[in-house]
Amino acid sequence: MLLDTYGRQAVDLRVSLTDRCNLRCTYCMPEEGLNWLGKPELLTDEEIVRLVALAVGTLGVREVRFTGGEPLLRPGLVAIIAACAALEPRPEISLTTNGIGLARIAPALRDAGVDRVNVSLDTLDPDTFARLTRRKRHQDVLDGLAAAEAAGLRPVKLNAVLMRGVNDHEAADLLAWAIEHRYQLRFIEQMPLDAQHGWDRTQMVTAEQILELLRARFALTPEPSADRGAAPAERWLVDGGPATVGVIASVTRPFCRACDRTRLTADGQVRNCLFATGETDLRGALRSGADDAELAALWRAAMWGKKAGAGIDQPEFHQPERPMSAIGG
Repeated sequence: MLLDTYGRQAVDLRVSLTDRCNLRCTYCMPEEGLNWLGKPELLTDEEIVRLVALAVGTLGVREVRFTGGEPLLRPGLVAIIAACAALEPRPEISLTTNGIGLARIAPALRDAGVDRVNVSLDTLDPDTFARLTRRKRHQDVLDGLAAAEAAGLRPVKLNAVLMRGVNDHEAADLLAWAIEHRYQLRFIEQMPLDAQHGWDRTQMVTAEQILELLRARFALTPEPSADRGAAPAERWLVDGGPATVGVIASVTRPFCRACDRTRLTADGQVRNCLFATGETDLRGALRSGADDAELAALWRAAMWGKKAGAGIDQPEFHQPERPMSAIGG
């Protein structure tokens, strides 16, 4: 198992497949992009599958989510997923994507073993999309969402970040549109993971403000659940249900106490927290000939040192130097 000193067990593995992305979202990276990792620095397809197999077969991981950067840019994506879906015990497999290219590959992802997808969509307006992402690919994302639904990658989940003065006025429209198309929408407070370190706590649209924007049109009641466990989203019934909306208050109400995640970067580093300032190098050990027992010991030690919380809700918080594209969301 992957335990820490606070009694938490990591059963959810986030695997970044690449640091590259075909968008340039303003809250993630600069317009010119970043200095991408070279191919020798990236884990190979075989190395990824070996480490996922170790996590699932030895360390107690039950859920695997593939992320990036943009994971659809990974050439071996379908083969990696198929190999991980063949593991025993079989993990639940999901994918977080910006949706560009999803229309073409959704059936292949389903056949390979993807159970569901999370797609980022912050706006219904093509011009606002271009302003936020610096790319005119809005229709591609909509087509990808429709293809995922048609392929049965359900529930299709939408992740939306609201930016003050940019798209915050669309909150209720996004929810109405998601309900109409049977997508599950989750609003996420903007987190300090941008490469340019331009995040401003005072300009963030908070969870309470998001709920206020939604309540201008919808009646929201807390979903009847005794314990949401490690799920990051607080969920609300919309107009009595059955439709729901989630709000992830990563900054104002962090959920570190119930965190069950471990992270593997595209270059083979274990991160015990999205906001960790240190990493453990599995790639180097793997390529030096370490056996599974040695790799498992390194991974366990990395998780054992996990802090009680990320401290993101504190004014003195300092964001990690590595941008989100290198870490995996």
